[in-house]
Amino acid sequence: MKLRHLLSTPAFLATAMCVVTAPVHARVTENSAPPTTSVTLESVSTTDRLIVKYRTSTGSKPTPRSRAALQVAGNRQGVQVSALRQLHNGAQVMQVSRRMNRGEMDNLINSLRSGDSNIEYVEPDRILQPMYVPNDALYPQQWSLSDATAGIRAPAAWDKATGTGVTIAVIDTGVRPHADLVANLLPGYDFITSAMMGADGSGRDADATDPGDWAPAGACGTGSPASNSSWHGTHVSGLAAATGGNGIGVTGVAFGARILPLRALGRCGGYTSDVADAIVWAAGGSVSGLPLNPNPAKVINLSLGGTGSCDLTSQNAINSARAKGATVIVAAGNENKSATTSSPANCAGVIAVAAVGKTGGKASYSNYGTNVTVAAPGGDYGAGLTSTLNAGTTTPGADAYAAYMGTSMATPVVSGVAALMLSANPKLTPDQIAAMLKTSARAFPAACTGCGAGIVDASAAVSLALAAAGTPAPTPAPAPAPTPAPAVTPAPTPAPGVSTVKDVEPNNSVATAQTIATLPAAVAGTIGSSTDTDYFKFSVPAGKKLLITLGAGTTSGFGIGVYTTTGQQLLLSPGAIGRQQQVMVTNSGTAPVQLVVRVLLSTGSANAYTLSLAP
Repeated sequence: MKLRHLLSTPAFLATAMCVVTAPVHARVTENSAPPTTSVTLESVSTTDRLIVKYRTSTGSKPTPRSRAALQVAGNRQGVQVSALRQLHNGAQVMQVSRRMNRGEMDNLINSLRSGDSNIEYVEPDRILQPMYVPNDALYPQQWSLSDATAGIRAPAAWDKATGTGVTIAVIDTGVRPHADLVANLLPGYDFITSAMMGADGSGRDADATDPGDWAPAGACGTGSPASNSSWHGTHVSGLAAATGGNGIGVTGVAFGARILPLRALGRCGGYTSDVADAIVWAAGGSVSGLPLNPNPAKVINLSLGGTGSCDLTSQNAINSARAKGATVIVAAGNENKSATTSSPANCAGVIAVAAVGKTGGKASYSNYGTNVTVAAPGGDYGAGLTSTLNAGTTTPGADAYAAYMGTSMATPVVSGVAALMLSANPKLTPDQIAAMLKTSARAFPAACTGCGAGIVDASAAVSLALAAAGTPAPTPAPAPAPTPAPAVTPAPTPAPGVSTVKDVEPNNSVATAQTIATLPAAVAGTIGSSTDTDYFKFSVPAGKKLLITLGAGTTSGFGIGVYTTTGQQLLLSPGAIGRQQQVMVTNSGTAPVQLVVRVLLSTGSANAYTLSLAP
């Protein structure tokens, strides 16, 4: 398959003791040059390569019997098929003598399968493209970082993390040594094996510099139009981690992180097989003929894709990267259709990203669907995302800045947030990052059906990462003889002087929070559905501590949040089924402070809960 480009400080400290415990310290842009470039690419639906995984082989080549089957299948379709190279997992990339459309390729694959029982799987080496759409009047301001309606609340996140110590791999068209990027660039690698696509006079090598992906008319297939260079990888890299605080240009979401540029897209796009090798290598895996990556990435950005189901080659590469602890973040696509048809966004284990415009609603072009994890600013109706670029029309020119729109732009925003989270807590797993991004996402202010859990909230996500970064829980004592578990954790019998509170609706927002006037208190509450949430307001005296304990039943996982009365989020910790959560609030100030505690359903079934607040 071919892929296409596609600050006030409150005087208290909240410490969460959750499923994974952690301390949480609650501390309650520059203008760029005007846009210079508008780019579009067409999807290429033909390919001249196959990926074949054999059950047995001799070295890196098919067995004589398999080679004969290749020749017979090719003869039936009027093409020659020859071994080109070996993939990271031992699969063979096969070169076909001419480009074939989908129907022709399906016939070739079916013929090959029927003639060789030694084939484990065979699939087209689809060509993917960078994912972005044309744009009109573009605004240089980085509204995506802090806009009250559709921004990701990055400034509040930067009080807690900047991405330092985290490597983001950007698998794209390569990168230019832009003055606003170069301080954060690591030595990368060029994975392009096609001389036509590479257009740099060499094959795979340790130079990920983008020479330009311009193409003359007809180069990408009969009738394909001429196109200028996109500098797509440079733009994506700047959104994720352009240098911050250097007095020029723009600031990346994770401006303290490092970018590992991996060039897998070039003229007319890039082959799935090249992208798959880049994914494996990025995470520190072994790829035949290449040295090991000295700077393994914990975040892998794929602002690319093509149409079709998730192929085994991509899925295997993603599985390999995840096994090494790398989070794979993928653009959902720009066709305004179901993202379930866009690969690798429809692969298992990835974080698929939809795009919102400045209204906070779904961008007109953005794909949507059940496989979308979250949304992030991608721009719409002329309000794009400004980032680093190059002024060259075909070959490289001067450094520049421009605004692009697309899920390609939304994806590095999420990659930057993931890097902030890992900077705050390096032990996070890919699944934890995905869960925290969803739990902390804020509601869409405008319609965005099929856009995932909400708009990514960088500050809330980093708070969750910090809340999971505490000291390990002590080794548990030997378990007693099993006893039947209760359906729900029973409310404790109140001690003398403990007030008993029953939750009273409506109490589903900070503004309508139910007041707990007397402490200590024991609350018996119920979450009735996945959209239900309960808020309780209380006061912590000056110089005092308050322990909040949330009990969950054996089928429910309740999350807990703590907010100021003005709605500033101080802590939000997702729950796990059957596990108790505790939050210690310390008011070290000289005056009482009013706070709000929130109970929400993170996972499992709606049910009763117990909440105690004890000085």
